[in-house]
Amino acid sequence: MTEQINIFVDNKPGRLSRITQILSENDINIRAIVINDREQFGIIKVLADNPKKAHHALSTSGFACALKQVLAVVVDDKPGGLHSLTQHLSDCGINIIDSYGFVIDSRKEAVLCIEVKEYEKTRKNLEDKGYRILASSELYEL
Repeated sequence: MTEQINIFVDNKPGRLSRITQILSENDINIRAIVINDREQFGIIKVLADNPKKAHHALSTSGFACALKQVLAVVVDDKPGGLHSLTQHLSDCGINIIDSYGFVIDSRKEAVLCIEVKEYEKTRKNLEDKGYRILASSELYEL
């Protein structure tokens, strides 16, 4: 099971720096990061190499945070690679609640991390269709 950390923060200068400091001091490597602005507050989503350790370090430092399950789906890094995945999910009636992506091998492979309501059903559906879902150990070691 792959997990990301959702961190709820006041939208103020220095908050991201404090988060990265805490993670750095705890020898936690960030694999991907997304910041969502909501004017007065923000949600920072972090894919870290040790999500449980990151969650513990941040929560004991006073940050409100939560672990969320995500599926890390490998897609071809070419035009239409992402579309084939999103079209398949749409055809199956699966709604993507949240997502972000990154390239792992330019012009070859990319990863789309998706949050869905029915995690296991979606995972099985994608694997049956031939999509590669990265295991947490694979993802955290990229």
